[in-house]
Amino acid sequence: MVIRALAGAAVAGAITAGARKTRTLSESGQWAAFFSGILAAAAGWWWAALLIAFFVTSAALSRWRLHEKMQKTEGTLPRATERNAGQVIANGGFFVLFAFGAQYTGNERLAFAALGALAAASADTWSTEIGMLFGGTPRLITTGKATQTGMSGGVSAAGFGAGIAGALFIALAGAFAIPHHHARLAVAAFAGGFGGCLADSLIGATLQSKRFCDRCHHWTERRVHACGYRTRHARGINWLSNDAVNLCGTFAGAVISVLAGWMMAR
Repeated sequence: MVIRALAGAAVAGAITAGARKTRTLSESGQWAAFFSGILAAAAGWWWAALLIAFFVTSAALSRWRLHEKMQKTEGTLPRATERNAGQVIANGGFFVLFAFGAQYTGNERLAFAALGALAAASADTWSTEIGMLFGGTPRLITTGKATQTGMSGGVSAAGFGAGIAGALFIALAGAFAIPHHHARLAVAAFAGGFGGCLADSLIGATLQSKRFCDRCHHWTERRVHACGYRTRHARGINWLSNDAVNLCGTFAGAVISVLAGWMMAR
């Protein structure tokens, strides 16, 4: 474990330093990703490789045609391009904890939970980034009404397809994380990944804090709108941010994956 942790520190240090240099991670995000990498490596090489695969693909998708996505979400989302510690933990925190627990307790359900959590984070990221580019006008998952691009709870056919691909990517890559359960693990992780992505959208549409600009009459997730006017909380739970919703989505993915694995084993 010590050797893996030290090797993980070296690899995580190099990757996160590069991400910080390219402004993919903020300073707090760099530290959070660094320690996540160490814990994943301590859990096992395969878990570390999965975390790297998730980080690299997510970062690449986030930066792909970034200027175009920022233009589309100018009035909806903050303009921050660097992932901070909260975002890193929201996407990878449960994965790292469950993977570490699986390695040192031998409980295979924790392995299912870890993979489901990471698949959910991957599905949500792919769905969001590709949906913003190719999904057209998104519609709220709860009512079907049109909403602004980038608004939490908004979905599209392109976004759904990308979410399926993101969940499948992690499910197939992680199918060999534990021995003798490859097919069951892949199916369960895929179910957790896509289910967690749907849960993220549902919570985002119903409970996440939404703000309103009284000057522009525009729904937004920005505290200060693009017009410079301070927005007001108008819907949802005031403290429930997008990061908190993402954390809930990954936990939902973990639970769904465990349940799916248990049902297939009966």
